[in-house]
Amino acid sequence: MDRRRALGVALVLISACAFGSGALFAKPAYAAGVGWHVLSSWRFLLGASLAWLWLLAWPAHRQALRSLDRRLVLGSLALGVLYVGNSATYFAGLETVDASLAALIVYIYPALVAVLALRFGQRLRGARAWGALALALVGVVLAVGGIDTTEAPPLDGLLLVVVSPVIYAVWIVLAARLSGERGNSGDRRNGAGAAASAATALMMTATAATYWLSAIVLGLPVGPGDVPAGAWFGLIGVGVVSTFIAIQAFYAGTQRVGAAQAALLSTIEPVWTISLAAIVLGESLQPIQLAGGALILLGVVIAQTGPAAFRPPQPAVRIADE
Repeated sequence: MDRRRALGVALVLISACAFGSGALFAKPAYAAGVGWHVLSSWRFLLGASLAWLWLLAWPAHRQALRSLDRRLVLGSLALGVLYVGNSATYFAGLETVDASLAALIVYIYPALVAVLALRFGQRLRGARAWGALALALVGVVLAVGGIDTTEAPPLDGLLLVVVSPVIYAVWIVLAARLSGERGNSGDRRNGAGAAASAATALMMTATAATYWLSAIVLGLPVGPGDVPAGAWFGLIGVGVVSTFIAIQAFYAGTQRVGAAQAALLSTIEPVWTISLAAIVLGESLQPIQLAGGALILLGVVIAQTGPAAFRPPQPAVRIADE
C-alpha cells in the first residue's frame, strides 16, 4: 500500500472513531444536567465555527465557496435544517438508551440507503439491497430483543433511535442528488473536495441556527452561563472531536481512498462505540445483541460491496452519522 493510500485509510478510521465517540461525550454532559437540545446547539455552533475557520484558511476552499451556485447553496442550507431531525432523534433517544445499543441501531442506515437508491438513486441490482436491509433489520430485532427487561429503556427512547437512521438515509439520498451523485469523493477534479467542504460549512451553519433559534423560542437554558461547568468537556468534545475533526478527517481520507472504501472502513464506528462504552461507561451487550450487531455490519458490507456501477449513492457532503 502506497503512502497516500495508507494515510487515507488512517484518516477514515480516525474519522469513524471520532464520529463514534459522540455518544460517549454526550453521556457525561447529560449526567451534568444538560439536555439533548442544548448539547446539540453547542455541538453544531462549535462545529460550524471551526468549519468556517478551516474553510477560510485555504485559498482553494475560499474559491470553492465563491463558486457555489445558488441551487447548491440553498440545497445545502435546506439539508442542514433537515439534518436537525436526524441528530435530534438520535441524541434525544440517547438520553435513555445505552450508547452501545444506539450505535448498533443507527448503523442500519447504509442498508436503508441501498433500498432507497432502488427508486431514487443509482441502483444495486437484483436482491442485494433487499438482502442487506433484511439482515440489518434482523440484527436490530436481535439487538433490541436482547435487552434486559428489568433495565429496559423507555419505548419512546428506542423509537427515537430507530427513527434517526431512517431520516439520515433520506438525507444521504437527497445530498447525493443535490451533488449530482458523484459517487467517488476521491475525484478531486473541479475542486470537488473543496466544494464539499464549503457546502458542509453551510449545512452545519443552518443546523446550528435551527437549534439555537428553536432553543431561544422554547426558552431553554442555552447561554454559556446556563451550562453547568461539568458539562463543558462533553459539549466541547462532541463539537470538536465528533463533528469538526470527524468531518475533516473523513474528507481528507476519502479523497485518498475513494467513497466506496471509505464507507466500508467506517463500519468500525459501531465497534469502536461499543468497545469504548464498555470501558468508559461500563455498558455491556448480551451475546444475542452482539450477534445482532454482526448481522447489521454484514448487511452494511453487502450494501457497500455491490458491482461498482450499481452501488448506492455516496453523499458528497457529510455532517455526521448522527
